[in-house]
Amino acid sequence: MTYLDHAATTPMLPAAREAWLEASAQVGNASALHGAGRRARAIVEEARERLALALGAHPTEVIWTSGGTEADNLALKGLYWARRDHDAALTRVVTSAIEHHAGLDPVRWLAAHEGADAVEVGVDAAGVVDVAGVAAALADAPTALVSVMWANNEVGTVQPVAEVVAAAARHGVPVHSDAIQAVGHLPLHFADSGLATLALSAHKVGGPVGVGALLVRRDARLTPVVHGGGQERSVRSGTLDPAGAIAAAVAVEEAVAAMEGEAARLRALQADLEARIGSAVDRVTVSGPPPGPGRLPGIVHLVAPGAAGEAMLYVLDSHGVEVSNGSACVAGVVQASHVVAAMGRSDADAASTLRISMGATTTADDLDALMAVLPDAVARARRVANR
Repeated sequence: MTYLDHAATTPMLPAAREAWLEASAQVGNASALHGAGRRARAIVEEARERLALALGAHPTEVIWTSGGTEADNLALKGLYWARRDHDAALTRVVTSAIEHHAGLDPVRWLAAHEGADAVEVGVDAAGVVDVAGVAAALADAPTALVSVMWANNEVGTVQPVAEVVAAAARHGVPVHSDAIQAVGHLPLHFADSGLATLALSAHKVGGPVGVGALLVRRDARLTPVVHGGGQERSVRSGTLDPAGAIAAAVAVEEAVAAMEGEAARLRALQADLEARIGSAVDRVTVSGPPPGPGRLPGIVHLVAPGAAGEAMLYVLDSHGVEVSNGSACVAGVVQASHVVAAMGRSDADAASTLRISMGATTTADDLDALMAVLPDAVARARRVANR
């Protein structure tokens, strides 16, 4: 099999797996006061410290979650409720039109059920959010929060988060960023970012599925989404997972330590693949900014007009080549890409996409396997569409 869907999930790193196995052999609830509980708590706190150090945060700013979706929901709903309850006029939520559904859907839910005034700011043809549009939305109405992802999960566009934070700071508005695709792939320092909250997920960087974290600045106030035992600063209740936490911390540490060299390696593969696609496949365009600091190093997102994404996936998968159309978090259903549509492409183009995402295990042989099948997959998908 040729696995080229690392933006969806990554193979566990050996060091993360070993850390998980060692910690999972220990018994004890990290909230218990006996010896086993204290030993479990020690694992959790070691993981918290190591994750914080890798990402430029203070250990008290790390809130463990079940993954990126929970982290986004906790940030968006928690910040909104806390700000609105302090000042009822603060109902506007500003976000971008190309957020992951874990960021878009909570905002839309707040608009439908909690009276939020949701503004989805547009992007340019490369998928870069309109910072002037964010500033205009902030100036137009009292705003509870702004949320802009650090890097897009489908096309790989890196967003001008620092500019968004600066625009929001002029109005005293906190900013959340979904950094799930950025952590371990781009330079990131939470303390220097100016963000109020930042979401991450372990399985995007070689950690286990079902573990994530929300970095929460110490002066930020969030209303809990889940109520119970009051764990995690009374912001996120629930029994802690020591094995998951330490494996997540180890995976992030390793990804951050290897980031510079790995980014250079992936950018070389990225450039090679794009050149080969350009010469071998007719009428296919690469989405997003050109390769470089404006795009994640591992993603090549294609639009193949006239070729249904689902048909291309079927052909590639039948030859053992595993890619995706975009986000894997839409209940396993192939849908037209809201990201591509927001970038100004037609509905037909938005349904004719492939996302090739590379990672630590990707080699030149994987690209050879892809290119042995991709031209035929596009051609066959177009023939099916024209019947």
